[in-house]
Amino acid sequence: MNKKFYLIGLGLITLTLGYLTYLLLLPFLAPITWAVVLSLVFYPMYLLIKRYVRNESLASSITLLVIIAMIVGPFSYITFMLIDEIRSIAIRLQDGNLFKELIEHPRAYQIFNKVLSIQQISAEEFERRVIDSLSGLGMTIIAGLTKNIGNVLSLIVDFVIMIFATFFLLRDGAIFVKEIEGFMPFSEEQKRRLGAQIRDVVVSTVYGGIIVALLQGLITGITLSLLGFKSPVLWGTATAVVSFVPLVGASGVWGPAAIYLFIEGAIAKGIILVIAGIFVISMIDNILKPIIIGSRTKLPVVVIFFSVLGGLSVFGLIGLIAGPLVIALFFSVIQIVRDIALAKEPPK
Repeated sequence: MNKKFYLIGLGLITLTLGYLTYLLLLPFLAPITWAVVLSLVFYPMYLLIKRYVRNESLASSITLLVIIAMIVGPFSYITFMLIDEIRSIAIRLQDGNLFKELIEHPRAYQIFNKVLSIQQISAEEFERRVIDSLSGLGMTIIAGLTKNIGNVLSLIVDFVIMIFATFFLLRDGAIFVKEIEGFMPFSEEQKRRLGAQIRDVVVSTVYGGIIVALLQGLITGITLSLLGFKSPVLWGTATAVVSFVPLVGASGVWGPAAIYLFIEGAIAKGIILVIAGIFVISMIDNILKPIIIGSRTKLPVVVIFFSVLGGLSVFGLIGLIAGPLVIALFFSVIQIVRDIALAKEPPK
């Protein structure tokens, strides 16, 4: 009985300390998680550099410089351009100019008149209501942009923490993994299986998802810019985001853009965009992703879809990786527990 109370007390102390540890690390979970992802992605590069640079700290520093060069320059440039384009659209919404441009379009004007007849209101009243709503939306967008710009210091702090954590994860990653494995109540084969699952999900999401999304966004932005569309960075960013949506993908952006060109009467441009969309933009997803991923991710498409959406909702941007990773690990642990229960793979 004393041993039972002892174990219960020890368990409560462990849970309490674990919860307090979680609270201490909570403000830094996002940058630490990104550090883990970066260290997994760039660890092969670190090992390659370490073959020529024997000092582990120096090899980690060189790898870190490569990571910073790949992230800071392009990301900063795209972010500032995206903010500028969104701000421009928000101002047009606030002034009501965007609405006036739409209703003055010949085809849109016909639809506009039908809406007025259904709503039984005058054109002036309808325009006033819509402009008021758009003005409010524009003010909200501008306020949100201003708030995010005000959080630049917080973003810099998170970035520094991420870089700091990435350095040590690259240098001491193998030691960290061994320590974590020591606390896992699984056999060596089960630990190896979980480790392989983590690598497969990260490779599938980062290389097969994010890189493909970036390529599709880049090509879409360039193509639409050449065809005369405004805000190419915004279009490209939207393409990169929707590329994660199964059954829709990049066609969810270039498709409506092509329809808009046909409605405008720019038939040649519309045909060019459809050809580029089918045989270049979407083909990247159909060819490159299977080559990169192969059979790594054994989860059904619908499970991956909801894990990505749920991950974004719970974890933010890192949820693109964390969502599928959590689901994959959950099913792996369930399989291990099932094997143990059936005595197929008893723990050693």
